[in-house]
Amino acid sequence: MSQHSPKAKYRLDYTAPNYTITDIDLDFQLSAEVTTVTARSQVIRQNAQANTLVLEGEALTLISVNIDEQPWSNFEVKPQQLWIHDVPDNFTLTIVNEIKPIDNTALEGLYVSEGALCTQCEAEGFRHITYYLDRPDVLARFRTRITANKEKYPFLLSNGNRIAEGDLANNQHWVEWYDPFPKPSYLFALVAGDFDILKDKFITRSQREITLEIYVDRGNLDRTQWAMESLKNAMRWDEQRFNLEYDLDIFMIVAVDFFNMGAMENKGLNIFNSKFVLAKAETATDDDYLGIESVIGHEYFHNWTGNRVTCRDWFQLSLKEGLTVFRDQEFSADLGSRAVNRINNVKIIRGPQFTEDASPMSHPIRPDQVIEMNNFYTVTVYEKGSEVIRMLHTLLGETQFQAGMRYYFECHDGTAATCDDFIQAMADASQIDLTQFKRWYSQSGTPELFVTTTYNECDQTYQLTVKQLTPSTVDQKEKQPLHIPLDIELYDQHGQIIPLQYQGRSLHSVLDVNASEQTFTFDCVPNNPVIALLREFSAPVKLHYNYSTEDLIFLMQHATNDFNRYDAAQMLFNQNIQENVARFNMSKSIALSEEMIDAFRGILLSTQLDPALIALIVMPPSENEIANQFEVVNPDAIHWARQQIILQMANLMADEWLAIYHTHQTHDYHIEHHDIAKRALKNASLFYIAHLTDNQCAQRLVKAQYAQANNMTDTIAALGAAVRAQLSCRHELMRDFEQQWHQDGLVMDKWFMLQATNPAKDALQQVKQLLTHRSFSLANPNRIRSLIGAFVSNNPVAFHASNGQGYHFLVEILTELNQKNPQVAARLIDPLIRYKRYDLARQQRMKAALEQLLTLPHLSNDLYEKITKALAD
Repeated sequence: MSQHSPKAKYRLDYTAPNYTITDIDLDFQLSAEVTTVTARSQVIRQNAQANTLVLEGEALTLISVNIDEQPWSNFEVKPQQLWIHDVPDNFTLTIVNEIKPIDNTALEGLYVSEGALCTQCEAEGFRHITYYLDRPDVLARFRTRITANKEKYPFLLSNGNRIAEGDLANNQHWVEWYDPFPKPSYLFALVAGDFDILKDKFITRSQREITLEIYVDRGNLDRTQWAMESLKNAMRWDEQRFNLEYDLDIFMIVAVDFFNMGAMENKGLNIFNSKFVLAKAETATDDDYLGIESVIGHEYFHNWTGNRVTCRDWFQLSLKEGLTVFRDQEFSADLGSRAVNRINNVKIIRGPQFTEDASPMSHPIRPDQVIEMNNFYTVTVYEKGSEVIRMLHTLLGETQFQAGMRYYFECHDGTAATCDDFIQAMADASQIDLTQFKRWYSQSGTPELFVTTTYNECDQTYQLTVKQLTPSTVDQKEKQPLHIPLDIELYDQHGQIIPLQYQGRSLHSVLDVNASEQTFTFDCVPNNPVIALLREFSAPVKLHYNYSTEDLIFLMQHATNDFNRYDAAQMLFNQNIQENVARFNMSKSIALSEEMIDAFRGILLSTQLDPALIALIVMPPSENEIANQFEVVNPDAIHWARQQIILQMANLMADEWLAIYHTHQTHDYHIEHHDIAKRALKNASLFYIAHLTDNQCAQRLVKAQYAQANNMTDTIAALGAAVRAQLSCRHELMRDFEQQWHQDGLVMDKWFMLQATNPAKDALQQVKQLLTHRSFSLANPNRIRSLIGAFVSNNPVAFHASNGQGYHFLVEILTELNQKNPQVAARLIDPLIRYKRYDLARQQRMKAALEQLLTLPHLSNDLYEKITKALAD
């Protein structure tokens, strides 16, 4: 048994630091093998009762401690801490220590990425660099001097503005940076390496000229232009929509290949996973381009929502992340298709987030306890956190929401704030009582709305009764009613909107659901209407309403809100999938109604709808989304039912798919919504064409698209269609792609992902073989995510094979990653900890796998927390 028993931290145990640091001068004598760090901090006592300064530090070799320029011997080096006793009230603390970046495989602190040196300090990485008050409520001004070999590291970057530089003997050089804005240590960044650089300028609304620089590995300069355009668009949008202007003289982005996250908002020096910077038509898909735009925006927007106002403690993480995700979603929606962006946001909530709510790791967007801070970086904190901000926006409206944002910055600029501070600023600015709404921050789980309606033909009234229930979760048994904005619309039999009114008063379409049960009455309703519920997905809830097939088809045709059209189609899919899962369990064949096929045929042939929206509507929900519809998940039945519906839709609408495919061809490649939309619908059609019983037609069109494609979107669509439909040409196409792209890791990630999500019986065997592929490395988080992560999370029928081999495979991988990169390991384990959602035989195998992992020597906190919570559930 592992001797591991780390202690949990609790939000309510927060205490202000006994000491703070107002300024720090860092000096790095840089090399990959051994780097010497000298940290000179201005320390001030804040608690008169304290006389010992306790600093955090991990994997450091301490050289010396000085106070006010004098050697200080009254200290103790403890596990992961340095205790300095009998310190003065105000003093200068100088600490010298050494670190070894080359040995840092966890990619926290200072580490090596393909020859460059870079940092990742969020959440608690700075303690891997030097002993420090490594907590977000200690804000200091950073001055950083970096000295290194000029030939090996010609670029030396850090936070703030470059203030001095020079050359030294022995081919050494130095650069000094100063950030005048106080920040916590998690926002510190350092990069040293040899790069290609793209430079540009941005003129702010106050006519300040900002230097923009994007640093990438040599040879990748031709893949940076879109990132630069996205950055300038983000800067312009933040000024126009949120009235926020950039504050430093320079903004830098560095793309690195080895990075645990997507990107990091370090003040003035954003470090990015190269996946979210590099793009050109030959190597990046439309989704890649839009992902880059979104992530560039997200990290830039953090300059105010995260940097200028930061978190008091890590339990407040959604203060910056939920708010900034909302901002990047609005940025993408304003620049592109609002409907498509909204639907894609909702898919994340209904898939991974609802799944997390139902798992042993269920937690509120502001958690109450944690063992490993890295486990806080969840879809609940980020994506559900964004939905909570969106609900605020819905309740307040744009004008009052922006007034609240302005007041929030007025009150908290330059400080470390809490989620309560944000809600209070919104309430104060709008004069709206948000007391009940605050429960969204403290209550975990997915609320469920049970809606019934009655129509009284005599007095032409329509009543809507709403019951809300949040089921118990592992962390909270008792739940309270939430304030839920429920956006609705009523339609007459011709699809015309019926105005909402009662007793001569017009009513808003957003209903305030704030009790366990309440009834809303509308009059002057001339006939029994069809109701659109949860327009724009106005709250992250599960909706239960007894829609008939006719109602859903009506909404697909007439709903004014594009999300509702999509949602009606998803409900129609889900109804049919649930029916056919039952048929699978009874060994019966597929059954699909003609009405359903006709409804989708009508959508497909619509000339009024955006082709990108049509492409989303006609695709069935993923197997993971479908799984959330069942108390006990049967991966085999879900896979069969979904696949059979795809085959039926492909063949019953064969002529329509072929016609749409041929009429939605694009020629030159442009990243504009019109072209993106045409490609989306064309490639959705190709997906169905690949499933035709006319195998020759399917093979011919897939191979032709692969051969003729002038962009990666169409290439991957052809490959994906061949793999998903198990066309015999897939072997030839996949082999050709690998030979062409094996030296480009980011492109190969797409190939690995297709291999990992292959529905073939031998998918696991193929994944195992690819661990030794020339393009794969278990040291690179992107490769791990694209192959192993995609297999365990997005190929449920293979991962959950009844023989348990998928679970054995994951145990082997996690055993190896446990010490090498515990952050990545903890993200991979998620499908395994949800074992109670499956049948007894699978449960037993998954539980045994978790128990085996628990016995690992030196089990990381990251894995320990998730495993123990799962086994205790």
